[in-house]
Amino acid sequence: MRVLVTGGAGFIGSNVVKILEDQGDKVIVLDNFSHSSYKNLMDLEAEVIASDITDGSIYKKLPKVDAVIHEAAITDTTLADDTKMMTVNYEGSKKVLDFCLAKNIPLVYASSAGVYGETKSLASEDQKLTPHNTYGYSKYLFDCRVSKLIAKKSSPRIVGLRYFNVYGPREYHKGSAASMTYQLYLQMNSGKRPRVFKYGEQKRDFIYVKDVARITVEALKSKTSAILNLGTGTPRSFNDIISSLNQALKTKLEPDYFDNPYGDKYQNFTQADTALLEKTLKTSAQFSLEKGIQDYVNEYL
Repeated sequence: MRVLVTGGAGFIGSNVVKILEDQGDKVIVLDNFSHSSYKNLMDLEAEVIASDITDGSIYKKLPKVDAVIHEAAITDTTLADDTKMMTVNYEGSKKVLDFCLAKNIPLVYASSAGVYGETKSLASEDQKLTPHNTYGYSKYLFDCRVSKLIAKKSSPRIVGLRYFNVYGPREYHKGSAASMTYQLYLQMNSGKRPRVFKYGEQKRDFIYVKDVARITVEALKSKTSAILNLGTGTPRSFNDIISSLNQALKTKLEPDYFDNPYGDKYQNFTQADTALLEKTLKTSAQFSLEKGIQDYVNEYL
């Protein structure tokens, strides 16, 4: 199978490319390298097309493909340029979708738990969506567009995956936008106390990128169109991350707590309801936080 992966030089995208290549698929990467790194492709064989998903002319030049996995996006939720965020994440995604509709080929795309905004309990796909920032709104708008197509039951198969808090190898280029797991690792590996917002009790649904990439690729085989949560279903605290890193690094560093400057724009809690994922794709996350961090530190960091 020939698969186009947009954003294939990015964090999750390059992990997806690796899995596709490992199972014998031919991969074409479409990436403008503005929020990714060539280093993520150095051990891969994918054909690379250096272009932007917002460039409508590129879709006429793409080679024939059997499916698309759409990972290209601006994922830095603190970006102040709302126009750029919407242009890439929404307008660019619409062009990818239109390409798949015109070619009648399956599309799997990355949505986000950011569409839910502030939640205090399990986030289910059918609940009201209240994004807290432009990033979440850009993902929300595209989900709404796809939902209308799915309801018509006339489109090729489309699967949207609402990624929760992803961490793991190939995120190093993301800088301050990299996962808290990686940020805390850098601090602790240099002997510094890990800095987290008071008092480290905020909980997120942290999911290892190996699970995310594997399930994203498996979604290409889905028999139905759907928008699904992709998390572990188990919320864990920042204190839990620090504990797991201490164990992996064989250290005993205590947290350094400080005030949260983001106020009500910060998600203090995320937890994915994974029932629909398990029902639709017959799969689930395999890595616990402890197991994922152990693998990340020992095998990659």
